[in-house]
This record gives sequence, structure tokens and C-alpha cells, in this order.
Amino acid sequence: MATHRDGNLAERTDDTSLELTAPPSRPRPHLYVASADKTDDDSMLGQFIPIHYHYQMLTQEPRIGGFEEAIGELVKPGMKVVELGAGTGVMSFFAARAGAAKVWAVERIPHVAKAARRFLAKNGVGDRVEVVNEDAMDFLPPEPVDVVICEMLHTALVREKQLAVIASFKERYLAKFGGPLPRFIPEACVLAVQPVMTDFDFHGYEASVPMFVDGSGNGRVQKLAVPALYAVFEYSQEYPTHFAVDHSATIETTGTLNALRFITKNLLAILEEEQRSIDWDMHDLVVPLATPLQVSAGDVVRIRFRYDAGDSLLALAESIDGDDE
Repeated sequence: MATHRDGNLAERTDDTSLELTAPPSRPRPHLYVASADKTDDDSMLGQFIPIHYHYQMLTQEPRIGGFEEAIGELVKPGMKVVELGAGTGVMSFFAARAGAAKVWAVERIPHVAKAARRFLAKNGVGDRVEVVNEDAMDFLPPEPVDVVICEMLHTALVREKQLAVIASFKERYLAKFGGPLPRFIPEACVLAVQPVMTDFDFHGYEASVPMFVDGSGNGRVQKLAVPALYAVFEYSQEYPTHFAVDHSATIETTGTLNALRFITKNLLAILEEEQRSIDWDMHDLVVPLATPLQVSAGDVVRIRFRYDAGDSLLALAESIDGDDE
């Protein structure tokens, strides 16, 4: 058994078992905030994304290209479509271009909804796409629809309200129209976590800050163990909204374990007849640990964290340090 020391990591013992957790009875400091509050200023951005943030999303080719292909495959001429959290309306445009007879594009922020109306009209689909300035948590179409598009997504499903919005829509849709449910884009999600060694040196300045990196790790992230799946689900089925992970990972590479890498794959469309899916691999989230640990190949590290979908990034980061009840 591992014996705890100060911080969030247990010291090495003869059975080479190590643990990422602190004694639950002891308060411990954290490098971001003093308490494990569920909300912070940053978390609000996931619900209110102003127009000047949309450039980055519109130019993110894996995201835009993936949705364009998935919508082109699943939306057929004459279908009716809802987009929850429409932003600039680009996904609704793809649906209209694929032949949708009617699209409801739901956007909560008034100035973004106004911009979406202008963009959709300029792109020649304003007659088939109705922009609804309403909260996606409350919206229902006036009639049954064939496809629901919802991209309120953040790595690890923190910050944004994808799961809550789709769960609310499903419950209210079934109550009003009965089954079946429409098809969802994305159709499924895969979440994984991985122990890593990360370079936090910036021109000689050491700063262990959260990072968003592509699959290569931007040259700063070295994998210490294989990724471990902690959630796989389809949006049309029941899915978890709380993630509680207690996983033992075998270290494959000797180094300094100083961060966890959170990996999110969105299956935008599952094409069973073609035996393939259209995927969007989001940028990985690298969360620093408060207390790094030297590990050797063959060591077993116990990874523990918990969070609710839509929680702030800070709440996730604090939970890694053993924020137990």
C-alpha cells in the first residue's frame, strides 16, 4: 500500500504503487484557486460566446470540415433540422445546403443571433433557416424534426453545456412528440485521460499553466502511459453527466509525472453501412499537477478525479488533488 506524503501524490513503496490523491480530511493548497468552487468567471464563456470569438472556431478546419461532412451525410433533402447553440449559423447553413426544407437555428446571445441572420441571408439560405433568439435549454420546434445539431463542446466536456442541453431537449421532445428521437450530430463521444510529462519552461520562465495542444503535444508533452477511457456514450441513449474516475495506470516511460492529458473524440456521424465514422478530435487539455512525481517504467499510478459535465476547468483541476467528500 502507498503511504501519503504532503501534496497530491503518494510516495513510492516496495510494490511500486503510486497515487494521485491527497488525504480527504486535510485541506490542501492548489495552484489556481483557494477553494474548489464549481464556478468561476472563465466558466461563463462556455455559455456566452460573443461574436469576436467565432473566428477561431470558423477557421478550425477539423471542426468545420468534420461537421460539414457529417451534416452532408445525415441531412437529406426535405428534412427538418434544429441547431442548438447556432453561433454564426454555419452548421445551419450546411444543413440548408444539404437540402433541409426547414432549419431552426437557436442562439441565446442577441447580437450573435442578429449576426447569424445577416450571414445566413447573405449566403442565400435565409428563407429556410429561422434564427431563434432563445435559450437552447428551453427551445422546442413546433413540429417533429429529423436531425438535431448541437456543438456546445469543450475538451473533457467541461465549461460548455452540451450534455445538459441535449438531455433537456430529449426529455421535452419526447413529452411533446413521443418517439422516435431525431438523429444527433455529434452522435457519440469518447473521453480518455493519460499521465504525461510536460515542459512548462517558457524562455527560462517556469509556469505550470493548463495547455491546449493538438495530438502531437506541440513538442511539450511526453506520454508516460497509454490513455485510459473513462466514458463512451451515444447522445441518443442515456449518458452520464457526472464523471468519477479511479484508474490504475502502468507507467511505460521513466520521467516526471507532472500533468494529466484529457482527450476528447467526437463521433460526428456513424456510418454503419460504410463501416466508418466522421470524427472530430478536439485539442487535448493538459492539466498540471500541484505536486510532480518521479516515476519509473513499471510503476503503477492511481489516477483519481471527478467532475460534472459543464463544470469549470478549475473544478476539474482541483478534483485531481483529491477533493473528496
